[in-house]
Amino acid sequence: MERKAFKMLLKPDYQQEYEKRHAAIWPELRILLYLFLFICSAGSSFSQKMNHFEKNSIQPWGKNPRFWQYEGKPVMLLGASDDDNLFQWPAELLVPHLDSMKKIGANYVRNTMSDRQDKGFEVFPFKETDDGRYDLNQWNEAYWKRFDFFLKETARRNIIVQIELWDRFDYSQRNWDTNPYNPKNNINYTKEESGLKDAYPDHPGLNRQPFFFTTPQQQHNEILLTVQCRYMEKILSYTLNYNHILYCIDNETSGEEAWSIYWRDFITSVAHKEGRNICVTEMWDDWNLRSSRHKRTFDYPDRYQFVEVSQNTHQTGEKLWDNIRWVHGYLEEKARPMNVVKTYGSDEGRYGTSREGIERWWLHLLGGAAAVRFHRPDAGLGLSELSISSIKAARKLESRVKLWDLKAESQSLIDGSGNKAYIAYKPDRVYLIFLPDGGSTALHLKETKANYVVRYINLRTGEWLEKRPQKMKMAGTTQFSAPDNHEWLIVITRLKQ
Repeated sequence: MERKAFKMLLKPDYQQEYEKRHAAIWPELRILLYLFLFICSAGSSFSQKMNHFEKNSIQPWGKNPRFWQYEGKPVMLLGASDDDNLFQWPAELLVPHLDSMKKIGANYVRNTMSDRQDKGFEVFPFKETDDGRYDLNQWNEAYWKRFDFFLKETARRNIIVQIELWDRFDYSQRNWDTNPYNPKNNINYTKEESGLKDAYPDHPGLNRQPFFFTTPQQQHNEILLTVQCRYMEKILSYTLNYNHILYCIDNETSGEEAWSIYWRDFITSVAHKEGRNICVTEMWDDWNLRSSRHKRTFDYPDRYQFVEVSQNTHQTGEKLWDNIRWVHGYLEEKARPMNVVKTYGSDEGRYGTSREGIERWWLHLLGGAAAVRFHRPDAGLGLSELSISSIKAARKLESRVKLWDLKAESQSLIDGSGNKAYIAYKPDRVYLIFLPDGGSTALHLKETKANYVVRYINLRTGEWLEKRPQKMKMAGTTQFSAPDNHEWLIVITRLKQ
């Protein structure tokens, strides 16, 4: 209501009092109005900044949230690297390794914030004092320079980094003996003050380390939590300057849900204060993707922007395939990218053979995963001849077929029982048949007059088999056979009329 109109409604006796009060209040109201407009303007500016960041950052693809987009375009994340904490590598080792990835089309690395002393060149984040112990209130600048260099070099090459903020293996058994958080190794607290022991000999999977119970909804260990929060803020002071970072709270944790929620909320809050949105997940240790533990991420799309299903690579063949397809279906109403940052399997290790490593990687890729990476040696193939061939093959495939256009719901189109064959397809357009052990299979389609082009990719070499693709009509049942007993991908695409 206009001020004049409001004044006319007043009785004459009150008009003088109204004028008096209005004269005092109106200037203040104008100030509040200007302040309100300023805040709205600032909020608009902030929103524009957020939108700009969101457009260019790694995030679920707007058109299909099961996959990723980066710098505004959809992207398949494919990876193979020789370590899980590459930020620790000296520049003379790191740069050639990243260049090798870039050359073959790899654009996805795992980076645990792990300080375990495996190769002799790893450093801790805290400053070492004259007596050999660490001061948890002072930083080791060499550590953070390496971290920032790693982030810069991966950003330059458009290699997406999935960071695991805590790795349980750093805090138990032999790694705990030299860890700065161990009371005997720092000047900041004692065993009695921190609640930590000198030794934790049990496997970390038993979750008996108090380090992972510090949050307010757990044991609320303020002494440790203060140091942990400071470390996390330091990490974010670097990562939030970049757009190519994904965040995973833990490496294969069997911890309490409260721990994961606390750190998810903590890093998200810090990011928001800096005008950033980030994508966060948790990696559970359970090898059974249908377990209630995995539903801690599956069921909360607002909390976790993607899901991590690497532990499925402890499975093989049809069981692995059925699991990943089950997750795909379970997430139907909560669609998000499925990442597989660790693919196990190498003849040199104890988590399956090299053949199984290749098979697992391809089954996840064809089964709907948005990101797949070969695990480090010797648990996986790392960046090796075999993994390089698979990545080259996948990029060749991508030049013909967009994997986000495909589905894998019906395996009735092929004879594939007994880990014989697997299919991903776009009806009447594209059919991809994966033969993990060579052999043959049959494709069953309805009668059609359309012509198709058939190509074979040798997954051991990453090369097309034929210089010239075959052309054929796909009517009824068609037989396909692999040239040998290795891994093959048959690419069948409808010929443009």
